[in-house]
Amino acid sequence: MTRIAVIGGGRIGEALVAGLLESGRVAKDLVVVETHQDRAELIAERFGVRVTGSIEDASVGADVLVIAVKPNDVDGVLTALGKAMLGGDGDQIVVSLAAGVPTARLEAKLPAGSPVVRVMPNTPMLVGQGMSALAPGRHAKAEDLALVTGLLGAVGKVVTVAEAQMDAVTAVSGSGPAYFFLVVEAMVDAGVSLGLTRDVATTLVVQTMLGAAALLEGSEQSAVDLRAAVTSPAGTTAAALRELERSGVRSAFLEALHAAARRSAEQGSSAE
Repeated sequence: MTRIAVIGGGRIGEALVAGLLESGRVAKDLVVVETHQDRAELIAERFGVRVTGSIEDASVGADVLVIAVKPNDVDGVLTALGKAMLGGDGDQIVVSLAAGVPTARLEAKLPAGSPVVRVMPNTPMLVGQGMSALAPGRHAKAEDLALVTGLLGAVGKVVTVAEAQMDAVTAVSGSGPAYFFLVVEAMVDAGVSLGLTRDVATTLVVQTMLGAAALLEGSEQSAVDLRAAVTSPAGTTAAALRELERSGVRSAFLEALHAAARRSAEQGSSAE
């Protein structure tokens, strides 16, 4: 059974731990590195796993080392991790969930030949519905990718992309939940303006979003086909869609995602 060390007990680290334990893929063979005492105690009590403040301690015997800290904290983690991995067998896989940190930067601070996999997750991982994109480093083998794919599959869906596509992934799925939250917020406000209570409007909008996503996922039809199926000629949906198109909703999303991708590229460049 794979032994995993998760470095960072924040929201994303906790979500991964919760998903892995619930899936039964690692049982209790998992350790978390968390230096904040209150957070460490909460993780240990909530999940019954070992929590330590030492990266060196956690890395001993671990097959997979997951970096789940903020980008600004990555360099410190890499320095400690590089020292801890020296003298090992070179088979430990380093998985980075830190946004905007390229594999070359990770590899430069780790022992030569260390397999590295960069991941762009998103926050629905917290409820087991995450979308993770993997990009392998120079030394990651097919079996390394398969192992990481299986682990992250415990908290959602996984795809593999070239690292050059990671900025696009960040724009589409990494930042994507925020776009949907904004749409929900706008629709709820509109429902209230039409006379609904905020609670009722929220229930209507959230369930509609969930149902539409489930319908799209379970159907062989495209989003275009499903939209056309609910849009009767001269009907209410057609009237609403006409106003959205008139307001430039498509171009707004296009510009928004391109802006997110540019910012992701800028952050990656400044981090090196």
